[in-house]
Amino acid sequence: MSPDPRSSTVDDVLRRSAARHPDRTALHFEDRRWTYVELDDAVTRAAGHLLSLGLAAGDRVATIGANSDAYLLAYLGCARAGLVHVPVNYALTGEELAYLLGSSGARLALVDPALRAGVEQVLGDTVVETVLALHGEPGAVLERWRTGEVPELDVTVSDTDLVQLLFTSGTTSKPKGAMMTHRALVHEYVSCVLALDAHEDDLPLHCMPLYHSAGMHVFLLPYLSVGATNHLMARPDVPEVLRQVEAHAIGALFLAPTVWVPLANHPDLATRDLSSLRKAFYGASIMPVPVLHRLQAALPELAFYNCFGQSEIGPLACVLGPTEHAERPESCGRTVLFVEARVVDPATDLDVEAGTSGELLYRSPQLCTGYWDNPEATAEAFRDGWFHSGDLVVRDAAGYITVVDRIKDVINTGGVLVASREVEDALYTHPAVAEVAVIALPDDRWIEAVTAVVVLREGAHADASELIAHARTTLASFKLPKSVHLVAELPRNQSGKLLKRVLRDDLTS
Repeated sequence: MSPDPRSSTVDDVLRRSAARHPDRTALHFEDRRWTYVELDDAVTRAAGHLLSLGLAAGDRVATIGANSDAYLLAYLGCARAGLVHVPVNYALTGEELAYLLGSSGARLALVDPALRAGVEQVLGDTVVETVLALHGEPGAVLERWRTGEVPELDVTVSDTDLVQLLFTSGTTSKPKGAMMTHRALVHEYVSCVLALDAHEDDLPLHCMPLYHSAGMHVFLLPYLSVGATNHLMARPDVPEVLRQVEAHAIGALFLAPTVWVPLANHPDLATRDLSSLRKAFYGASIMPVPVLHRLQAALPELAFYNCFGQSEIGPLACVLGPTEHAERPESCGRTVLFVEARVVDPATDLDVEAGTSGELLYRSPQLCTGYWDNPEATAEAFRDGWFHSGDLVVRDAAGYITVVDRIKDVINTGGVLVASREVEDALYTHPAVAEVAVIALPDDRWIEAVTAVVVLREGAHADASELIAHARTTLASFKLPKSVHLVAELPRNQSGKLLKRVLRDDLTS
């Protein structure tokens, strides 16, 4: 059957760029450079190879590895073959890894060679039939995908087909697989290009994990769609990021706040030539306002973009642009092109007035079709024709949205609700504080006690009483932490999201 000429699939994004700019460098990873036509041909080889393994349309393929050209080809090859790509956090092991492989029903796992043993140890709890190396050893799939005949594919893919199971971060519960169609992601790529001013001459550097929705779907694919030359790093190593910005005259950079913070404090920031850098994007977790101010002071010519959303919407939903940061540094901006939003009372689902906190709801062609094999969670999230995000926000009369907290992270202390982010921002202004997380712990008197977990800057000193006294200068007494725990580091997943459930478990066990 011939493909629908009106359909636009994820791999078509690359195909169109290859037609416009065949000889332009599309991707630079380590010592390998790919032109657009070379990358597009490799995607077709990857698709043909995957189908030759006996996989059929709709089968799931798990990919487990750090960033690489092979990782990108696995995603786009699945898209062209009509398969469903399942990106897996490469840091997962044991039961967590088995859960994602098992719940997705993946038949094939493509892995970095160093991760093969850990994957093979959990196969008994899955239906994975084959494990293949992505790159880095003889017989790895990248060798087959790089060279050779470009096959004619006997497969028809529609933009309404699933292309990815995008598992949520699981910061508060077990991850859920958001079912993303080609149509949803292509719409999201268009929203990203427009909201982030993506241009073919930006020279972006990508180092955040591609298994995470932001790295792949907010930055790399949108930049491929406009024909940019993309530099890719395996991991976000701060000194190497700064070196590559200088060496390649990088113009655009996305980092999670957990990487921007150490970058802002790194001595190389003052010695590297970063004059080429023009666009800075942050997202995936909340950027503390004091940290943003420090970065703006260190890099005054840099235009900052705050990117906000969640996996289920592709993930970009709102953007705060560079000119808006001066007046609204705490806001995550306004909705992007293909996103419509409401703010409602979580108890009644009725709209609240501007300036009043409520749950953020979405309508958008970017949204997932539901959660994989979880009809109950799907029905709960998609109620009354809207997707319920679980984010507690305030929207002003001009449509700017400010995140208060995840609804599950709001603390009920003595019958009064306290947003953990407000307490975190107050503690971040103390000069000794490097990182802070505020959580609720069970308390006989207060129901939930405001509890701060703090990482101090290297060489700095402060105790609990000093930090609480500092917070008292800006916070009402009922918002003050009842206790402060000093730790060496905060638990985070590979995309930089804070795992507050791990903190709660550790402090209550």
